[in-house]
Amino acid sequence: MFYCGIDIAKYKHEATVIDGSGKALLDSISFDNSKEGCEKLLALFERLSISKEDLLIGMEATGHYWLSVHGYLLEQGFEVKVINPIQSEAFRKMYIRQAKNDSRDSFIIAQIMRFGQFSATNLSEETIVAMRQLSRYRLALVDSCGDCKRRVIALLDQVFPEYDSLFSDTFGVTSREVLSKYPTPEALLTVSTGKLSDLLTKASRGRFGTEKAEQLKAAASSSFGVSFAKDAFAFQIRQLIEQLEFLEGQVEELEEQISSLLKQTGSYISTIPGIGDIHRFDAPNKLVAFAGLDVKVSQSGEFTGTRQKISRGSPYLRRAIWLAASRAAFCDPILSAYYQSLRARGKHHLTAIGAVSRKLCNTIYTILKEDRPWQFVPQKGK
Repeated sequence: MFYCGIDIAKYKHEATVIDGSGKALLDSISFDNSKEGCEKLLALFERLSISKEDLLIGMEATGHYWLSVHGYLLEQGFEVKVINPIQSEAFRKMYIRQAKNDSRDSFIIAQIMRFGQFSATNLSEETIVAMRQLSRYRLALVDSCGDCKRRVIALLDQVFPEYDSLFSDTFGVTSREVLSKYPTPEALLTVSTGKLSDLLTKASRGRFGTEKAEQLKAAASSSFGVSFAKDAFAFQIRQLIEQLEFLEGQVEELEEQISSLLKQTGSYISTIPGIGDIHRFDAPNKLVAFAGLDVKVSQSGEFTGTRQKISRGSPYLRRAIWLAASRAAFCDPILSAYYQSLRARGKHHLTAIGAVSRKLCNTIYTILKEDRPWQFVPQKGK
């Protein structure tokens, strides 16, 4: 049996081939991240008289650069394993005296394949991959929406610091309409109370009217905002509001796509970004670890740290489950009771949410693994 380790990079990859005894058959080769580059690798296998059946290829999941190479080699009929870079750290320590270079890394990956001490990451079915991609894209758009809001608030703090007390939600429908047309105190003072009242009544569907218009104008007339470069502030606020509405429209359209894909999977849970194929995990604790929700305690010699930290894991999955747990802690009967019990024992809110997240992760595992809906079963006497 032969083993090939590929060190992945953006433009060029490095490959080393070893035999069953762990000996490199020749110096590592560099090949481009392209079809022609992969053909160079295949030519090497042919020159070494290595058949597909006698070769195991391994690579690390480095960013997204491994996807094309992985897909190409699978199409050619090779057995390919993708490992988490964390798994290769122990092997790297074995070769600590060697200089750090790509040749050594590809050699180490080949050795990991030979020893078989790895857990492979497999690409899920197309629908799951598509849903994961769109879900991660949604997170990026939501973050962009948050950035727009923070920038608007920063501008209002300078030009109209009293504004945040005028509406319960600065970015509600009515407030946005006001900011889009009259983003500064000076702009509000140029419009008549009657016209402003009509705008408020229409935007709020009758909730606001003349009283709110007079309140806005009164705040504008006594504002302590900066008195210079008002046009620049107004221009930025208008554009940011437009940008925010555009992004939110994209999020809404994107969520429809995700919802459609979720229905195709037949899953019983709402979309959870980054969760991927549940069959990759053979136990709930492995899903918890993948999400980075397993607690790690620092310990060295006789010292044991008193502060607990979450471990490394998928930031997308961790964020999704954390947000879900933050809501479930107050609306799910089982998880809410668990959260309240932790708080009653003196646990900090964030510590309790972390515990709820891990419990929720176990629930998710069961629902997906057993392919059955969540069902609340009340305890007797409750």
